[in-house]
Amino acid sequence: MAMAAAQHKQALLILDMISEFDFPDWRPVLRTAQRIAPAIARLRERARHAHIPVVYVNDMRGDWESDQGAFLRRCGSARARGRVVTQALCPRPEDYFIFKPKHSGFYSTPLAELLQLKSIEELIITGTTSHQCVLFTAMDAYVRDYRIVVPIDCIGAATQVQTRQALFILKESVRARTPRSSNLRLRSGSAG
Repeated sequence: MAMAAAQHKQALLILDMISEFDFPDWRPVLRTAQRIAPAIARLRERARHAHIPVVYVNDMRGDWESDQGAFLRRCGSARARGRVVTQALCPRPEDYFIFKPKHSGFYSTPLAELLQLKSIEELIITGTTSHQCVLFTAMDAYVRDYRIVVPIDCIGAATQVQTRQALFILKESVRARTPRSSNLRLRSGSAG
């Protein structure tokens, strides 16, 4: 009798999609964020339906703050550069929201503790920028022995070359699987 494939409890990470886009190359990054936001939104809804934790991990530009509500209001305001992306991907109360000071979602954040508390074994990593925040978070996840999935239609950067190079490293160095999000099998788990 063949053994069933091992099931690994998953979490969905959404990196830097809620943003004020207040940095030098914001235009191409915002265009990419607008392009990938619908695929991330669909994947997020599938994850919620499967009771997979959804974790937003966002850069905090400028002065450090911990007021998630104020940040979300600024990013979604009528004059905000990223309002369309924020409106498409706005977190719900049951989602987790973490600010990060640097590229990796693990660096100086409670992400590792949250994932351990939820008994997570596999991370689905989405967002911007593929060659920095997505890649660095995946590398930190790899050294912590997480299985890594990076849906190719749910990441991006200012240029396609940056994303292609990041995907090469993700596949070769951290053994990330890189399916399209629509082909990704989500495994139901407990949200608790």
